[in-house]
Amino acid sequence: MNTKLILVLRVVLGVLLIVFGSNKFIGFLPDFEFVNPEAEILFSALANSYILKTVGLIEIIVGLLLVSNKAVPFALVLMAPISVNIILFHATVDPANIGPGVFVFLVNILLIYAYWNTFKPLFLK
Repeated sequence: MNTKLILVLRVVLGVLLIVFGSNKFIGFLPDFEFVNPEAEILFSALANSYILKTVGLIEIIVGLLLVSNKAVPFALVLMAPISVNIILFHATVDPANIGPGVFVFLVNILLIYAYWNTFKPLFLK
């Protein structure tokens, strides 16, 4: 994979995660307009618990690691379950807003593929 493309994807994903992670604490972005009322109920329940703050903190840490090019494989592993849950949330209760989640998921997968040599020992005996 092209190293310039990897750099751009890593930095774009990192900045995106820093912005959306910070938003979970500060709330400077407008709220999503949920088409499905069940999505809003679920999201509100998550927002009113420790879960979204924890996800936001992890997103900020992962974003900083990606932007600074430090411990990138570790950051990608931390982000994998979050990106899967973003997709699952939107696929099940909020398909209208799935676009950004698909982007995060696909970039995470592409970066894992780009750093695959680092991950090989985890899967080989």
